[in-house]
This record gives sequence, C-alpha cells and structure tokens, in this order.
Amino acid sequence: MKIVVLNGSPRLNGNTAKHVEAFKAGAEAAGNEVVVLTVGKMNVNGCLGCEYCHGKGEGKCIQMDDMDFIYPEIATADLVVLASPVYYWSFTGQMQSVITRFYAPGKPAAKKYAMIISSGSPNVYNAIKEQYKSMMNYFGAEDVGTFFYNGANNSSEAALAELKAFGESLK
Repeated sequence: MKIVVLNGSPRLNGNTAKHVEAFKAGAEAAGNEVVVLTVGKMNVNGCLGCEYCHGKGEGKCIQMDDMDFIYPEIATADLVVLASPVYYWSFTGQMQSVITRFYAPGKPAAKKYAMIISSGSPNVYNAIKEQYKSMMNYFGAEDVGTFFYNGANNSSEAALAELKAFGESLK
C-alpha cells in the first residue's frame, strides 16, 4: 500500500515529526511504501477560489507552488495521513492551505485516511474532529485511525509505540 503522510508542522524536530517517524517505521516494517511530505515547510498558498481548476485548468490549479509536488503523491496514495499540531483549534495554517487546494482535482483519489494530532492542551480538538469528519464524508473516504496526544503524552514512549503499532497494522 502507498501511504502519503502530510506533516503540517513547521517544526522539523517537534512532537509531530516524532509521531510521523514512529508511524513510518511501523508502516514500512509492514511492507508499505511511505512518503512523508513536510508541508509545514513547503510553499503552498491557499485556494484562490478562482475556479480555473474546474474550467480551463481541467483539474489543475493555476497556482505554481509546492502543491505541484504534493498533487502527484496524493493522486497515487491508498492512504493519506494528516499529521499536525493544533495551535489554535485546527490544523496548522500550512496544512489548511494544502487541504483547501484539494479542491482543484475535486476529491483526492485515496479512499482511506488517518489523522495524528498533537497539542499542548487536551481541550482543543472539537473543531479539528468536525473538519476531519466532514472531509471524510465529502471524500466518501474511510477513517482508519485518529490519534490525539497532548502535553507530556506527546513524546511519551507509549504514544510512539501506539503509532508504530498502528503503522505495523496497515497492509
């Protein structure tokens, strides 16, 4: 199975990066191909709402930025993992820009998704849960796992072991 992980964190050595590495190790051990895209450090603008993609662009966005590297990967993914810290009740701004740009091709091809979320607080997840649920409904996709970590639990051995085991369970 091809798994594409979209890491929305701009921090290369933060909790989300540790989560992604643990998940990737397990998923690769199970024989999966894993591509990690650190979208938190990429140059991706939000959707302009210009509708070029649904007219003259025939599914291609008019903007020329790092989404050009992301589109081919998600087009061939069996599973997309959204990994992000929560700074203010939602995905990072960088991840939000990527999500809005899913609009150009219509619906991503992947029919399976997972979400790995970290935060400093345990009480900030309601909005992100609703957004993810709405995305799954719209995409007609299956949620295969959601993981939420906060505070000291973010980098705990238990959290990393859980994510590695989740990766290992995917075939």
